[in-house]
This record gives sequence, C-alpha cells and structure tokens, in this order.
Amino acid sequence: MQRWFSTIFFVLSEMDKLLSHYRKNRALSTLVENRTIYTCSNAELNLFETHQAAEKVQLHFDYPVIAIMLTGKKVMHLTNQEPFDFYPSESVVMPANEPMIIDFPLATLNEPTQCLALGIDKYTVSEAVGLYNQEVSIDGESTNWTLDKDSTHLTNNGDLSYLIQRIFYTLVDTHNTSKDVLISLMSKELVVRLLQTKARKWFLGEQQDQVADSRIGLALAVIHKELTNRKLSISRLAKDVCMSESNFFRKFKQTLGITPSDYINAKRVEFAKGLIKTKVHLSIADIAYLSGYNNGSYFVRKFKSYVQCSPTAYKKKMMG
Repeated sequence: MQRWFSTIFFVLSEMDKLLSHYRKNRALSTLVENRTIYTCSNAELNLFETHQAAEKVQLHFDYPVIAIMLTGKKVMHLTNQEPFDFYPSESVVMPANEPMIIDFPLATLNEPTQCLALGIDKYTVSEAVGLYNQEVSIDGESTNWTLDKDSTHLTNNGDLSYLIQRIFYTLVDTHNTSKDVLISLMSKELVVRLLQTKARKWFLGEQQDQVADSRIGLALAVIHKELTNRKLSISRLAKDVCMSESNFFRKFKQTLGITPSDYINAKRVEFAKGLIKTKVHLSIADIAYLSGYNNGSYFVRKFKSYVQCSPTAYKKKMMG
C-alpha cells in the first residue's frame, strides 16, 4: 500500500497546477471557504479554499458528498464521531443533510487549505452500489454495502486519487462535449472504489467478531493469524473458505480492490518494517525469513515497491 503514496503525491501535484491556473482567473469573495462550482447533468463539484485560520465553520449539503482534501489541514467535527484531522490524500463520505463543522488551523493567504466536495446524482450512486453488492456476493451471502448511512473517513489509494483527478479535469473542461457521459461512468467507478476502500476499513477495524459469516472476512482473519507462515498460499486460503481458487481471487479483488497476494505482501512489508525498527541486530535475510519470505531477493523487491527504498536503506534511516 505504501507504493501508492508516490502516485498520490503526483496526482495532488498535477491538481495543484490546474488549481493555480484557475485561481488566476477568478476573484475571492471570502477568505473562509470561498466556493467555486463546476457542474454537469449528474454531478456537482465544489472547490473550497480557505485563506485564513478559522474555527467552527459550518457546511451543509442536501445531497451525499465525497469530500477530498487537496492542501493544508482541517479538523472535522461530524455527527457521532470524535473530531479528527483531515489531510491531503484522504476522503470523507458524507450522507445528505449531515452537518459538517470544520476548523482550519493552518490556512494562510499564501498557503490556503483546499478541498473538493463532489456531489453525485443519487440514481448514479444507487446503480453503482447495487452493482457492487451484486458482484461481491458469494453464494447468496447477504451484502448491503452503502455510502449513505454514516459519514466515513477514508485514506485514498493511488487508483482512487487518480480517478478523482480525472473527474476534476473533466468537470472543469468547458470544451468537453462528452462531459456528461464521461462523468457518469467515472462517478460509478468512484463509488465502487470508495466502497472497496470502506470494505477494507470495515473488515480490518474493530468489528472482527462481526465478519465470521463472511468468507472474505474469514480469509482476512487467516491471513492476519498466519501472516508469517511461509506456506500460506492463495490455494490454502481458498480451501479454508470453501471456494475455488479462481473464484476466491476474483471475489477478494472485487470486494477490497486489491488482490490477495498484494494484500499479503503489503501486510508482510509492514511487519518487516516493525522488525527493522525494533530488532536492529537482525540481518535483512533474517527479517525476510521472519516476515514470511523464503526468497530474500523477492522480499527486497517487494519492500522497495511498497516503501520506495530498500530494506537496507530503510534500516539506515531508522538508525539515524
């Protein structure tokens, strides 16, 4: 999952370039949550910019909203949640008519806090949610994933961030004659990817006792229990949840947006990072073996793909 960070930072950089262009062509009407709106037939994009520190600013939408942070920091106060910090590369999915109270501790005139709020036509959302639930159901398992019930704070992955950039570019392009159909298709994809992200958070959260009847939940429990078992395999996981290997692979990726192998490698790399930090006397070969890898070269390759540096370089960094 770490390997997505470079993609996210690239996307945010590209979006900031486009935002800079549009800032030159419009005047500010207020320094707190200045709002610019871009619309098409089935979506509305609000760009909010705050240029001075502020507290307890209230926003309200009468339609479901996906808020995406671009720059700066917000402190979000939402119904039935403890206040939390909201940073770039993160999203908040908000049901209709739920109030948002926001603090802006870092906003300045030269370094504004910027956020996108994307509202999608409810029929587009409903169609995408229905398709997702249909696709992830396994042998009649009850699935009722939704974006509407409660606000959800999510960390974006690279695919999600890139899709958000595409939607933004398309909506602000006044010369695109195919805007409506493109936004409709991308909005459905965005809803599916948000549901996958929400599913990952739910399965890996505090509700572990609630996923016993879910085959994907059971597979994740086995992965976490036997993460460092070098004999752990996709065929073994499929057998544990009484599915064919191909069907298990497909349903796992449809539900969570990531393959079983990529998920296992991401968790093993996180485990290896912990060992490097706390067991400084261990060699990289020992770290690889204890993290579930038989092949040291494969471990190094996977570590670099997720952390953007080698295990040796990471160890030197941790040791100061």
